[in-house]
Amino acid sequence: MSAMVIAVVAAAVVVLTALALVSLVVLREYERGVVFRMGHIRPLYLPGLRILLPLVDKMIRVDQRVVTLTIPPQEVITRDNVPARVNAVVMFQVVDPLKAILAVEN
Repeated sequence: MSAMVIAVVAAAVVVLTALALVSLVVLREYERGVVFRMGHIRPLYLPGLRILLPLVDKMIRVDQRVVTLTIPPQEVITRDNVPARVNAVVMFQVVDPLKAILAVEN
């Protein structure tokens, strides 16, 4: 074999290995993957090792863990002019990843 053939084969092996590494995606237990293939929605990806087609598929990870949002205390005045301090904690969780990506705007 000539040096040129060996170089071409080596380059092809490197490119295919890089392509394989880029296309593998690991989703954690608490994540779901919403996949778009050329702009069209695909079935939901569940946790585990998944394969994406590079340059064709776009995946958005959706975290399904409970998120806690603390709202800073607010000073309010009641009807009888008594000041009161109100604070709140909001807890939420994504239940439907497809609706969270497609139907909700920031």
